[in-house]
Amino acid sequence: MKQSAYKEAGVDIEAGDALVERIKPMAKSTHRSGMMGAIGGFGSLFDVKAAGYEDPIIVSSTDGVGTKIRVAIDCKRHNSVGIDLVAMCVNDLIVQGAEPLFFLDYFASSKLDVDVAADVVSGIAEGCRQAGCALIGGETAEMPSMYEDGDYDLAGFTVGAVERSRLLTGQEIQAGDIVLGLAASGLHSNGYSLVRKIIKDQGLHYNDPLPYDSSRNIADEVLIPTRIYIQTLLPIVKNTNLIKGLANITGGGLLENIPRVIPDGLCVDLDASTWELPPIFRWLQQAGGIENEDLARTLNCGIGMVAIVRATDVATVTAQLTEAGETVYNIGVISEGAREHCVKISNLDSNWM
Repeated sequence: MKQSAYKEAGVDIEAGDALVERIKPMAKSTHRSGMMGAIGGFGSLFDVKAAGYEDPIIVSSTDGVGTKIRVAIDCKRHNSVGIDLVAMCVNDLIVQGAEPLFFLDYFASSKLDVDVAADVVSGIAEGCRQAGCALIGGETAEMPSMYEDGDYDLAGFTVGAVERSRLLTGQEIQAGDIVLGLAASGLHSNGYSLVRKIIKDQGLHYNDPLPYDSSRNIADEVLIPTRIYIQTLLPIVKNTNLIKGLANITGGGLLENIPRVIPDGLCVDLDASTWELPPIFRWLQQAGGIENEDLARTLNCGIGMVAIVRATDVATVTAQLTEAGETVYNIGVISEGAREHCVKISNLDSNWM
């Protein structure tokens, strides 16, 4: 039988249908209160009231994974970038006190490889399980001539809710408050154009041993999924007033993300001696000849999330987060100062380069 004209043009509807059937059990595994209907419809439904909210503010976020996808494709490891995709979206919700409710994904390629796409979606489902949100839909786009064969791109969209009275605005932050840093799992999903360039310039490949740990290869390190902070932070922000503000340390690093959550007239004094720069960052800095300030503006430097608390609440918050599985550092203090050069980091030279 002659194949369809659309398939001759490069779009395989049957492959798309096969993918939908493959991912239905993955989506089902993320079921949570408020979820309505099944994947595959024209639109996705969610009942916010059934999720337990009385006067909710809806918070949304959309993001991608950047050129970390290039690394996953080159290494033929597709089952973790989906976790990164979810993390990049949901970690932006928790900084406003919001609980992620549901997630949708967009997967685009030149020619749909069902096995690769299913691996990617398996990671998305795992990220949703870690975040406690439902994977309720998405879009798979097959676009011949838009992408090179074997390449794909990802985007994610998430919606969360927070009770109006629990919204985190950062407006109560004041001088003397303490900055706590929650450890990152690794590079997370920012700065990969720089990371890839350094690896290439050093004449290395992803299957080569790490320069500082021969028991692992470079791919093992650079493909570590972004840490999802929802389950550890949500009980505190939902049930207490202990945290005044949160900052997700993504693109822009420590220098540009913390100022986004503090009021005008305040600055941040960080002390680099209070946490150890992880080996991957130290190696990238040395191999790439990166200045300290550039490093702190490009990469997370081992701190994936920042929480700002009263000095009197440091011990309580640290204990709760540590018990929940986070590694917490007391990395700085809020001070009065002009908005320009808002974040100052001391002890850089002795503790980083």
